[in-house]
Amino acid sequence: MNTERLGIVTTGSLNKGVEARLDGSASVEDIAVGRYVTIEGKKRRFFGMITDISLGVTDPKLTVIPPDVSDPFIAEVLAGTSTYGTLHISPYLTIGGDAASLSEGPQPVKTIPSHFSPVNPASQEDVELVFGKEDEKRFWIGNPLDMETRLCLDMEKLVERSSGVFGKSGTGKTFFTRQLLIGMLQKSKAVNLIFDMHSEYGWEGSSEQGTKKVKALKQLFPAKVAVFTLDEESSKRRGVLTDFTVRIGYDEIEPGDMVLLRQTLNLTEPAIGAVYQLRERFGKSWLEKTVNLGSSDETGELLKELNIHESTFSNLQRGLAIIKRLPFIEPHAPADAVAHILDHLSRGTNVVLEFGKCNDITAYVLVANLLTRRIYARYREKTEKAMAENSTGPQPLVITIEEAHKFLNPEVASQTIFGTIAREMRKYNATLLVIDQRPSGIDDEIMSQVGTKATFLLDNERDIDSVLSGVSGKSELKSVLSKLASKQQALIFGHAVPMPVAFRPREYGSAESYRELAPDGGTGATKQVEQDIEDLWG
Repeated sequence: MNTERLGIVTTGSLNKGVEARLDGSASVEDIAVGRYVTIEGKKRRFFGMITDISLGVTDPKLTVIPPDVSDPFIAEVLAGTSTYGTLHISPYLTIGGDAASLSEGPQPVKTIPSHFSPVNPASQEDVELVFGKEDEKRFWIGNPLDMETRLCLDMEKLVERSSGVFGKSGTGKTFFTRQLLIGMLQKSKAVNLIFDMHSEYGWEGSSEQGTKKVKALKQLFPAKVAVFTLDEESSKRRGVLTDFTVRIGYDEIEPGDMVLLRQTLNLTEPAIGAVYQLRERFGKSWLEKTVNLGSSDETGELLKELNIHESTFSNLQRGLAIIKRLPFIEPHAPADAVAHILDHLSRGTNVVLEFGKCNDITAYVLVANLLTRRIYARYREKTEKAMAENSTGPQPLVITIEEAHKFLNPEVASQTIFGTIAREMRKYNATLLVIDQRPSGIDDEIMSQVGTKATFLLDNERDIDSVLSGVSGKSELKSVLSKLASKQQALIFGHAVPMPVAFRPREYGSAESYRELAPDGGTGATKQVEQDIEDLWG
């Protein structure tokens, strides 16, 4: 039990949390919102978080006529007697009461501590009791605020439902996502398909300051990660040895792939409707034939027959011309990218698809949607077959997407494969890891299906409300979130954690951190790949 008491409980309620009066020996300036504390009730022990701090006085006259505190003695006399600090604490878990509850561990609170129960700062033992120690399924993600204790996350629970990492640009969400992916690779039984828009997760990524490169998944776990690319030349320039170059054929693009591109290509609703008509008329070659249709009487007759207005057709042709100019688009793909990805995933190899210079939003949305729709269809078939035969289904799959609001906004979420995956909650062994700086752009229903959320600082009120929608104690967590530092501080809550906790992500990028994450710290992989590159391109 921690004897460094902060104060005692004075008032409170189950719905609104409890108020604790700060002891005179404890400085209010040393207390920060988001700090993890314990409350020693008469029968139970409570685990909670400080969500607000305020000042109080015993005599209101002191606020009207403040005393002269230039004398240190007078200031010391007033502190803790006439003036005091108040902590607002939201209890989340409790333990004790009877032998059964002690053996079951911390449980959700259904009551509150009694008057004058002591409040203590949480100890290392408290954190380990609630969040566990690092083991075969728990991964160290960082340290609770104002503590050096390791905070661990149950990675198997994390991949049971879709999860999200949110925060405005520059707060460290990409940095933390890289660590989460390493944790999944180390501790969970899932494989990852990562659509890496800015080449941060495959071979190497940027440091927090962006001034140097840090090792990413392939360097640390060369046998467990394959790097696919849309831009082989970019990979060569960066010294990355890739496993497969992805090409997309005109005949692979379906009307369903065009729905998501409506906003990025500025297509009208009638233009999307025309896509389905043209696909029915021309079959798989619809895109190439539509782009090549010129201004002729024959084209006019076709549009009239299909009841497509000329302006609608022009709008569609402009959008399709943009797609056709993408460097990875060809009349016919030389190899089946979906088959290659599935082959790696089935062998337990994580796949990172780098976009290189093809990282504009049109390319990203097209490729991520097209590949995911086909991969998910195969996963669904395998899962249904396994259910029918009462056998083991495919290995759980986590699909990582950036700029998630482009795939999951209210206008398209109900029509996209990503919305389907989020709503089905791993029904067919697939979940999402979404990364976004504008969570308010994501459909509310989808946000409610995101099981675990890690959010860095957000400065937009709508974004904050979106992340916290449907969460118990929203107003209290909102106060904690708004007080996070601008970098490398986050609040994590939801399915994979017993209670919300504010934390600092672990250090990453030093030789020591690499050794903690991988057996040889990635040095063996680096030397081997350098030799392979020299042999191949030297």
